[in-house]
Amino acid sequence: MLSINQSQLSFQSGGRTIRIDSFVPSANGRRFPAVIGLHGSGGSSERMAEPASLLAAQGFAVYVPHYFQRTGTTSVADKPTILRHFFAWAKTLWDAISFVAERPEVDPQHIGLLGFSLGAYLALSVAAVDSRVQAVVEFFGGLPKEARFFMRRFCPVLILHGDGDAIVPVTEAYHLQQVLEKRELPYEMKIYPGVGHGFSGEIWQDAGLRSVQFLQKYLAAK
Repeated sequence: MLSINQSQLSFQSGGRTIRIDSFVPSANGRRFPAVIGLHGSGGSSERMAEPASLLAAQGFAVYVPHYFQRTGTTSVADKPTILRHFFAWAKTLWDAISFVAERPEVDPQHIGLLGFSLGAYLALSVAAVDSRVQAVVEFFGGLPKEARFFMRRFCPVLILHGDGDAIVPVTEAYHLQQVLEKRELPYEMKIYPGVGHGFSGEIWQDAGLRSVQFLQKYLAAK
């Protein structure tokens, strides 16, 4: 496993300065496949440090944008807040991809997204229109129904969901599966029986391993 350099960077989006946390393997001169990690409605980018460090140790350059800063959101985003700001956050993710693609340590042809809950919805929405996104790992999220009206393309997706999720129902995972099958796109899917919204313990470890293997397959192996 590689050692990791952590730093705080920033980029501009919508006239705002957005912090983006960087987790990059220590290997001078190399370009790495990149993964942009997106937190959920709880708004805590710090929770992303564990999965970001895990992926960086496996050879990915990982970036975690504080996308709530685009809208000045400082607390948990409730449903009205999400509906009001979703497009602005998606545009922030688009700008984050542009920023990451220009980093000297990144191979711009190999960029993936990893999102949790709200972050997964954002990741899938942007992947539906941005050809720079080559793979998505989505934890207990889904593809907004409106996405079918503007979808121009898509990419391989890893779907991870619990069938006991009372916040984002597992039907969202099956809807996404149907979209991918209709477009004949590769995907992997794991539904965890009885598991709710958020993973821990053995479920979290299993999902983490699946995420690494999926991204190695569709990003690192290209």
